[in-house]
Amino acid sequence: MGSNSSRISDLPKNEYLKKLSGTESVSENDPFWNQLLSFSFPAPTSSTELKLLEEATISVCRSLVENNPRTGNLGALIKVFLSRTKELKLSAECQNHIFIWQTHNALFIICCLLKVFICQMSEEELQLHFTYEEKSPGNYSSDSEDLLEELLCCLMQLITDIPLLDITYEISVEAISTMVVFLSCQLFHKEVLRQSISHKYLMRGPCLPYTSKLVKTLLYNFIRQEKPPPPGTHVFPQQSDGGGLLYGLASGVATGLWTVFTLGGVGSKATASPELSSPLANQSLLLLLVLANLTDASDAPNPYRQAIMSFKNTQDSSPFPSSIPHAFQINFNSLYTALCEQQTSDQATLLLYTLLHQNSNIRTYMLARTDMENLVLPILEILYHVEERNSHHVYMALIILLILTEDDGFNRSIHEVILKNITWYSERVLTEISLGSLLILVVIRTIQYNMTRTRDKYLHTNCLAALANMSAQFRSLHQYAAQRIISLFSLLSKKHNKVLEQATQSLRGSLSSNDVPLPDYAQDLNVIEEVIRMMLEIINSCLTNSLHHNPNLVYALLYKRDLFEQFRTHPSFQDIMQNIDLVITFFSSRLLQAGAELSVERVLEIIKQGVIALPKDRLKKFPELKFKYVEEEQPEEFFIPYVWSLVYNSAVGLYWNPQDIQLFTMDSD
Repeated sequence: MGSNSSRISDLPKNEYLKKLSGTESVSENDPFWNQLLSFSFPAPTSSTELKLLEEATISVCRSLVENNPRTGNLGALIKVFLSRTKELKLSAECQNHIFIWQTHNALFIICCLLKVFICQMSEEELQLHFTYEEKSPGNYSSDSEDLLEELLCCLMQLITDIPLLDITYEISVEAISTMVVFLSCQLFHKEVLRQSISHKYLMRGPCLPYTSKLVKTLLYNFIRQEKPPPPGTHVFPQQSDGGGLLYGLASGVATGLWTVFTLGGVGSKATASPELSSPLANQSLLLLLVLANLTDASDAPNPYRQAIMSFKNTQDSSPFPSSIPHAFQINFNSLYTALCEQQTSDQATLLLYTLLHQNSNIRTYMLARTDMENLVLPILEILYHVEERNSHHVYMALIILLILTEDDGFNRSIHEVILKNITWYSERVLTEISLGSLLILVVIRTIQYNMTRTRDKYLHTNCLAALANMSAQFRSLHQYAAQRIISLFSLLSKKHNKVLEQATQSLRGSLSSNDVPLPDYAQDLNVIEEVIRMMLEIINSCLTNSLHHNPNLVYALLYKRDLFEQFRTHPSFQDIMQNIDLVITFFSSRLLQAGAELSVERVLEIIKQGVIALPKDRLKKFPELKFKYVEEEQPEEFFIPYVWSLVYNSAVGLYWNPQDIQLFTMDSD
């Protein structure tokens, strides 16, 4: 920054940045690079700090965009970085702090420049800046080396091969961030990119062999959640007499050190954020999700998605089929633990969905766990706090439940897990309840929230599908869960009657006036009747398959039996009402015989006795309720904007101007 520069506002006048972006070519062997790269300041940690830095350096970046075709200075900087990375592993082993520090600074500058270049030009123009050969105006050679591809391969090597130590933590984070930036061209297109230069580099050529190793490294970074080293200890000791991080040992490296500046002011502290407790884990997860959701090439599937779909447990000794490319092994127990602990973030929930949906090895492992409550409870908590979550996070949590409920073993086992004192469930004190009953309560609460607020048919359908999948395996339902099932049916019944009344009044009005357009009550009625039928099928499935296990549900049915009267003769519900009507009639008769003024305990006792006496052959058999999650025909239209919205909002050390973003609107979920 120059010997007298101490404020961000001084950066545009910095002599080293002016030389880098100016009209004079700088050879990659020039001592200038040692001077340029010998700066030190705390890495920006908030969008405010990053915005300040970008605004201060935008004029420098624009000058470089204009002059680089003639100077090739960007290419020279990249070559300096590439040459240094060849010695990076040895430098880490030898604890060569200064060398690693300067290499990190080179990558930091490249990342900042690359972000501006990608925002301001097409991929084709960007490639020209990276394929510069001769230092004369407009002279590009088709035979010149492709520095963009070489840089990308180098980043992949750095991420996968450099040991993670205190002195290499920051450069590892920066390498991952630079890869995210490399792929960020998607942010500046409204349509999903299906063919791009970045895809070409990543899916073929010298980068392809690093696929499985990169995916494995990113997953392990997520699993380990390594926190950054204390400020100042990872490179040089922090001086106690000044504000900032002036690295005293570096004073002999170059004659013109950049003076330290502190973005947030001397002594300021970044606001603590749970997801930033490990910047490396956060960035790794975001990059992994971006790679997993790249569209397939025209002639080859996405290799990163293939790697995610096929990796196995380290304890699995069976050989990989020769037809599976990019396969590797990872510790499933460690991955499961990390997934359970990190479900407060969208990106961790999206990773869980991706693994459950696409990797059968992971799905089988998770469903065989005897501690599924560690995974299910965080998902239920996401749904319970639906008002505080964005719609995508809620959808992902719900689809995870739907995938899990496709398995009968899961549906049985959740009723065997007894939980105590669920503190986050505030509607009622739950001192003891099964995981299965709690799941039912949360899903029903989500349905009721949706009915009164968002009215999203997709959310309704998936909630009901999860309940339907579980219904045949309902066991020992908590009395409150049984009550809520019938209460939901009561709510639907009232809504049905209201819409029916509105439709009738509307029809009468249409007879007297032909000019007024009528609301489409018929469509509303069809939708509500579909939901009512689904609820009746869920209740019927439980009664048919596990009546003897659920006296509390029978009790709730009898208590609200008048609700079902209007549906007995309704043509849409007559068939499914047969069993429900039979159960209500049978147990009502036994209660009548027992006399009046019965206590709750006595009623339940009569129900338990009656279950034994009720002939099972009198209950009509219906096809088993089974719903399977099926991804949309073009899932990338949903997932790619979603992933990049997570990157935009969550990435460490990266900032994009909202006005430049084309992929999604900034005020949406």
